Amino acid sequence: MKQSMSRITIAGLMFATAWLGTSAQADVRLPHVFGSHMVLQRDCPIPVWGWADPGEPVQVRLAEGRAVQAKADNAGKWRVTLPAMPAGGPFTMVVSGHNRLVLDDVLVGEVWVCSGQSNMEWPLAACHNAQEEVPRANHPQLRQIRVPHVAPGYPAHDFAAEWQVCTPATAGGFTGVGYFFAKHLMESLEVPVGIINSSWGGTAIEPWIPPVGFAGVPALDAYYRRVKLTDPRHPSYKHALEGYLEACSAWTAQAQAALRNQTPLVPPPEYPAGLRPLEGPGSPSALYNGMIHPLVPFAIRGAIWYQGEANHGDGMRYVDKMEALIGGWRKLWGQGDFPFYYVQIAPYTYGNEDPYLLPSFWEAQTAAQRIPNTGMAVIHDVGNLHDIHPTNKQDVGLRLARLALKRTYGRQDVVDSGPTFKGLTIEGSRLRVTFDNVGGGLKTRDGKAPDWFEIIGPETDFVRADAVIEGDSVVLSALGVASPVAVRFAWHRDASPNLMNTEGLPAGAFRAGEVPVRDYLALNVAEAKEYELVYSLDLSKAGPTISYDVDRRAQVTGPFDRVAYFLELQRAGEQVRWVYVSMDAFTTDLGKIGVPTLASRAMFQQRVTNMNVISNVPEIATGTALKGGVIEFWPHNYGPGNGAGFAGASSSVWDFGDSPGPPEDGYGSMQIGNTEAKQTIFAFNNWKSGSGADLGIGNGPGDNPDWTFASNAASYSLRNLRVLVRPKR
Repeated sequence: MKQSMSRITIAGLMFATAWLGTSAQADVRLPHVFGSHMVLQRDCPIPVWGWADPGEPVQVRLAEGRAVQAKADNAGKWRVTLPAMPAGGPFTMVVSGHNRLVLDDVLVGEVWVCSGQSNMEWPLAACHNAQEEVPRANHPQLRQIRVPHVAPGYPAHDFAAEWQVCTPATAGGFTGVGYFFAKHLMESLEVPVGIINSSWGGTAIEPWIPPVGFAGVPALDAYYRRVKLTDPRHPSYKHALEGYLEACSAWTAQAQAALRNQTPLVPPPEYPAGLRPLEGPGSPSALYNGMIHPLVPFAIRGAIWYQGEANHGDGMRYVDKMEALIGGWRKLWGQGDFPFYYVQIAPYTYGNEDPYLLPSFWEAQTAAQRIPNTGMAVIHDVGNLHDIHPTNKQDVGLRLARLALKRTYGRQDVVDSGPTFKGLTIEGSRLRVTFDNVGGGLKTRDGKAPDWFEIIGPETDFVRADAVIEGDSVVLSALGVASPVAVRFAWHRDASPNLMNTEGLPAGAFRAGEVPVRDYLALNVAEAKEYELVYSLDLSKAGPTISYDVDRRAQVTGPFDRVAYFLELQRAGEQVRWVYVSMDAFTTDLGKIGVPTLASRAMFQQRVTNMNVISNVPEIATGTALKGGVIEFWPHNYGPGNGAGFAGASSSVWDFGDSPGPPEDGYGSMQIGNTEAKQTIFAFNNWKSGSGADLGIGNGPGDNPDWTFASNAASYSLRNLRVLVRPKR
């Protein structure tokens, strides 16, 4: 309370000084990261900084005989470095200048930054068994300071918060993960522990990355250029602002002439959006500006990080972002490669999205361990498929503490990881997977055979494998897979595998081996040998603009007489579904046979002739020279009315006979139908929505046979489209 009152008094005096004029002296000030009840990092130099009048002498004393002096620079900033101290306390810190600040109950021990999104922010009061944990959380040597949610466009130098001692009255507001992490360290190391809780639910990684972090990773140069364009000190900002001022000057001259001549005038130039500060929790570097920058260079041991749910669709791009985050923080802190330990996010059912999307993110999180002095806690076994905030933070904090105890504090008797993939050996009809970090040996959590292993052979898709533990290996086989070549483990968003070591730490997701490449088109469609590929598109990459993975328009130079489409789709745990449809050419323009975007200028609603259909989907009407072929290709919005008068089409539901309408750059339809079978052969609509696009083979299962409003594209783990033409004979 004494410290809080002193800060209020200081703030009031500062306001009074500004009001009375510049003749009054400004008080010496400290950023709020320094305060009574704080914990300072042991065994390393301790930076202390603040503000005072320019040229004012400042003295900082911590414990008897430890005083250091500095003088405020022309901007009123000062900084001292106290000598390293062993763990201990409580001490008193006194900062003297024009005034005198006294900080009581200061401890020296271990200091860790706890950052990320909601699972790091999740308070102890909402954790599993909180009714027992909070009342017994009486730990005078454990303290927290919680950084408030701030996301400014420029680096902040302070925030409003105070250090709290961990008591049953305060502990409920501590970060749950940070609390259990710090508690294990405090009990194991027998030293005070301070945690700096700088976290914000729902946030992506990009706002936590400083500009220098983006600059250090070439793949993220676009972020760096975007951030620096808002920095008034950067040449790109100055150049853009100069251009804007020149345009304003020219407009001012035009306005004066228009006033004299009484002529119309166009509006003034709009201020460039790119120069506006990147504020808010979704903007690159904004959370670094408001919630990390004010901490630098407060001495710390390291950082723990629990984030990724907001970036779980990034795949391997997340590794670049982790490199930028960690590298940027380390460079600015100036403490070398300090430890950085993070949590691999838990299994969770993310709506109807591709269930293999999350494992790809787990793979990226695993790969991020290539960054020096990092480690990852796997929590597949303590998640909740139906709650993105699993409340068991006890095990999460413990696993992070295990990493720190072994890798940072040298406790070699601590096992800090579950089994990790080491190697794969093919043994005839079996695969042998060997593991590192087996601790006291491999076992399963429930005493049953290891689960969530899948294997694949040259003639099969991935199937569930029978698994047997043999020493530090798991041997895999499956009925019908005579020659397995690859394995994947826990490769599904719902995966909570039972494999672990005897210390109770689980194995994480991985895949290994060479997955056979199967071309279902070449294997099943003989006539495709007569065709040339024009476009290939992974529909998971679709969006407001279409950028083909393969675009061979420049190579396909001769005339063509037929056009063909091959669509293949696959959901988790299911076989690939595919359809091939070819027809007499309905245009001579290669630019109009792909996805009918506004840019393509494609607009077709017509019958097509000599349609051939081949598919492995039983309900599709297949055959050659079918007479019911129709196409509806356009970028427009459309209604259910059967404007083209196709036989058998409905005027009340969306099917193979609809009516395009404004706007031209609207919902979008790419459909091929069969009027005789009253069937949609395939549909790809609303591609601008990306994972929310409509996609399907055959009639849709809902009210609209052509899949309109299905918004189901994310439910497919595989969704590829190829467009081909047959050269004229």
